[in-house]
Amino acid sequence: MLISEILKDTNYKLNQFTEKEIKALEKNIFLKQVKQAQVPYITCLIRKKEIKLTPEEVVRQLFLMVLIDRYEYPASRIEVEFPVSFGREKKRADIVVYEKEHNVPYIIVELKKPKLKDGKEQLKSYCNATGSPIGVWTNGESISYYHRKDPNYFEDITVIPNNNQRLSDVLNEKFTLDDLIKKDKLVNERKSLKDLILEMEDEVLANAGVDVFEEIFKLIFCKLYDEWLSGKDRERILEFRNSGQTDTELKDKIQSLFDKAKGKWEGVFSEDSKIMLTPSHLAICVSSLQNVKLFNSNLDVVDEAFEYLINKSSKGEKGQYFTPRYVIDMCVKMLNPKESEYLIDTACGSAGFTVHSIFHVWKQIIKEEGLNISNLFTIEKKPYRCEEYVKDKVFGIDFDEKSVRVARTLNLIAGDGQTNVLHLNTLDYERWNEVTKEEAWNDTYNEGFKKLKKLGKEKSSYKQFNFDVLLANPPFAGDIKESRILAKYELAKNDKGKWQTKVGRDILFIERNIDFLKPGGRMAIVLPQGRFNNSSDKRIRDYICEHCRILAVVGLHPNTFKPHTGTKTSVLFVQKWNDDPSKGALCKKVDDYNIFFATMQKSGKDNSGEKIFVKAKAAAKNILTAEETLGNYENVAENKDVYESNEENNIENGYLLDSHGHLIVDHDLFNHDGLTEDGIAEAFIEFAKKEKLSFF
Repeated sequence: MLISEILKDTNYKLNQFTEKEIKALEKNIFLKQVKQAQVPYITCLIRKKEIKLTPEEVVRQLFLMVLIDRYEYPASRIEVEFPVSFGREKKRADIVVYEKEHNVPYIIVELKKPKLKDGKEQLKSYCNATGSPIGVWTNGESISYYHRKDPNYFEDITVIPNNNQRLSDVLNEKFTLDDLIKKDKLVNERKSLKDLILEMEDEVLANAGVDVFEEIFKLIFCKLYDEWLSGKDRERILEFRNSGQTDTELKDKIQSLFDKAKGKWEGVFSEDSKIMLTPSHLAICVSSLQNVKLFNSNLDVVDEAFEYLINKSSKGEKGQYFTPRYVIDMCVKMLNPKESEYLIDTACGSAGFTVHSIFHVWKQIIKEEGLNISNLFTIEKKPYRCEEYVKDKVFGIDFDEKSVRVARTLNLIAGDGQTNVLHLNTLDYERWNEVTKEEAWNDTYNEGFKKLKKLGKEKSSYKQFNFDVLLANPPFAGDIKESRILAKYELAKNDKGKWQTKVGRDILFIERNIDFLKPGGRMAIVLPQGRFNNSSDKRIRDYICEHCRILAVVGLHPNTFKPHTGTKTSVLFVQKWNDDPSKGALCKKVDDYNIFFATMQKSGKDNSGEKIFVKAKAAAKNILTAEETLGNYENVAENKDVYESNEENNIENGYLLDSHGHLIVDHDLFNHDGLTEDGIAEAFIEFAKKEKLSFF
């Protein structure tokens, strides 16, 4: 009998166990007639008696194998259903490993609660009642290891000690970047950085009396710097670790690391900024984050965490929701920014569009220079051309101060200490002169602002610029009501040419963004679907057509921005008309032309906003069917080879993994590294080539 049949429709999974362990257990399953049914049973490895094989028992028997075979604990030191006393009440711990010399609990394993929050509470109560210093929770899919420092504080540890180690050996281990890659919690424990932050909030931060955003931002900032240093010296021992020192010593070490990071990446935190968590609270948080690798092939890990933090603290109130990274990548692939071009996001949030555009251009440069891209793409030393591109060509603007600081952090890393992300109100450009005279603003943003001014069409005005590429997801919610601002915009007038008393933010952003583009410049902008359909918005569509060629409209799935909003959106792609021969006539104005239309069919998220991931068999089938249908047999062979060569390493529990061990979101916007079928971006590229568009 297959274990998958027993676990069907439960929260228990098998990701933590090897194929060999699963098959060994399946080999020993036997069926017993119970009343009118055949029921699966197993002979317990510890109790040596026949036990009904429930979903929880499957995970327990597999974890017993792990303890005996991987960690080399003798069966004589293990007990199951260990009684734990709570006054007159007795409960039973799933698995207990005894200390070597004494018959007292050393490790307690909790399996009954398949959700971490519930399981951890149960586990803590068992550890506190028995004095056990180590606790483990697993549901077969995710796993957590804890060191009980005292009844109130349980710290994450990398792994439990084996039979020949002491707890201090695990706590004091020397840890390099290569060790972190092997033991990355996100890959090995199937957790996200957002999950860990939620856990820290529940355990520590809710009652710590601090600004949660600020303190977590400081810790991520420190950890990014620690990994960045080790990326330059792979033998260096990582400092962002709770390695057995006292809580006060640890806080001194992390504060020192934070001070160095502030010195390297200026303009994110003030010079006198300090970590405000108490030593004991900080110790818990460091333990929770220390085994997470933040740097990888992109910055998705950090993106997701910052998206959660900023949405929680400010963004959602203004109707600006971060764009899913697969939507960003589709836009970047379709606009195809180049090393020679100037690029901006006028509502940059956490810098998703700018950072992913940087990666797109970097890959072009690295390919030209004959170099390889590894899973530490974001941390490795780049060619000079890569750094110069970030320093000179890429800009971001946002009016939310927290978002700007996050965006600056990600761009500072990419630009090796330089960035052009500015804290300004894009729509209220009339006031820029006042803002830029403030001393504190100048200290942080002056260098980037000087570069931005050079791209202005007129020296005395901030209205028009000469950008080649613009990508933006402007805020939808709320209207602009200030007549002073509205007076600057043609789209603030009604059909009769009179100024309106209020206008939607996104409408003004359409006009403002077109002003940022030079003739022939191109733009992708996320807009509410109503702007494309509503009869009352015809004047907006006419304005766009008057100034730009419409390249494409891509309808996004209604779940795209969930759980934050269910607003139906589309991405509009345009290129600004240009009839000036001296500019190369990149987009000569014509009356009649073809437009690319597409609608996202695969949602990427469920109705609650949780991501849906690609199943391995579906991916293999899709590669063949999508490309065979197009008659693209060369691509079929190439992608089939890529898929099959990676199949062994790229499948886990029936799901497809990318080359860095991360799950792939199930969408149809583009082909993910040859592992999924071609999508909307690839279809547009074919369209662009046929239409002889200037950027392909």
